[in-house]
Amino acid sequence: MSGKIKITLVKSMIGRPEKHRRVLRGMGLTKLNRTVELEDTPSIRGMVYKVSHLVKTEEMINEAK
Repeated sequence: MSGKIKITLVKSMIGRPEKHRRVLRGMGLTKLNRTVELEDTPSIRGMVYKVSHLVKTEEMINEAK
């Protein structure tokens, strides 16, 4: 799993448990519709899994050779 993934916050974290808020802040998502590009690692995948109902993810295709 090498490369990057694009993660966008699509639902508000208002009213969500503090654990979910910490995960989102840890990924750099603080405002609605903000997008971050992160390395595709097992730890990041686990974070995305925990808040999958709040975010949208996209695989980034590495076209550089």
